[in-house]
Parts: sequence; C-alpha cells; structure tokens
Amino acid sequence: MTEPRWLDDTEQQAWRALLVLMNRGMPELEHTFKNHDLLNVHYAIFSTLSSAPGDTMRLSDLADAGNLSQSRLTHRLRTLTERGLVKIEADPDDGRGKNATLTDAGRALIAKVAPLHVEDVRQLIFDHLDPAETECLSGALSKIAANLCDHEHFSFD
Repeated sequence: MTEPRWLDDTEQQAWRALLVLMNRGMPELEHTFKNHDLLNVHYAIFSTLSSAPGDTMRLSDLADAGNLSQSRLTHRLRTLTERGLVKIEADPDDGRGKNATLTDAGRALIAKVAPLHVEDVRQLIFDHLDPAETECLSGALSKIAANLCDHEHFSFD
C-alpha cells in the first residue's frame, strides 16, 4: 500500500477554509433563497435560463450548463413548473426534445431575488478580497470547476 499524499500546511489551511465556506457560508447564501421558497439549485436553473436567448433552453443543455444530472433537473423543474415559474414544452425544432422556458412569474421572481443574492455574495466573499485576490480565487476555482464539470463553462482562457 502506498503512503497517503498528506496535505501540506498551506493545502490544509485552504481545505479547512473551504469547509468553513461550504458549511457556514452556503447556508447563509441559501437563507435569501428560502425566504422566497427557493433552493440554490432553483436559482441556478433560473440564472441559466435567464441568460439564454428567449429565456429558453433544451433540457439536456440546461442540465449541462447548470451542472445537474438529468434526473435532478427533472425533479427540480417539477417544483418550478407546478409553481408556474417555468414551463416545459416540446422543442419546435426537434419533437424528440423538450425545452424549459422562464415564465413571466419566473422572470419577476429572479428580478426580485437576484439583487439580494448578489449582495449576499458580495458581503460573504468579495468584500473581503482585493482585486488581485479575487482574480486568483477566480482562476483557482475555475480550474477546479472545469475539472468537475467536464466542459468549458468555467474556462476563461
């Protein structure tokens, strides 16, 4: 059996800080979503759809862009369609596929929540970093995200 590749002091500090962000920071960010009966994944779906032409995406593309499995996307979309925030329709260009589209109610909700969310993100993360630190954080997290996502959404080269 090979010896484990233990973390050095800097890696250990980075890992522990990341755990604090995930365990304390993410629940703080989710508080705003909960006040609007949303989950983080719902907001990810909204933000992905709202940046697509016509607020519409094919479900397979939405899953990929939102970094969700098809089954998780389907489950979460059920809630959003029941609330009238997203509609699902056959793809007019390919009847075998389906598209998700933000409804007027969905657009109104994201318009209400987005400014609150961005302020939460600023207060939690970016207000504590200078521009050089933000650039380093962006580069490091983008490399990790690109590896996890297996696509180029996080590549800014």
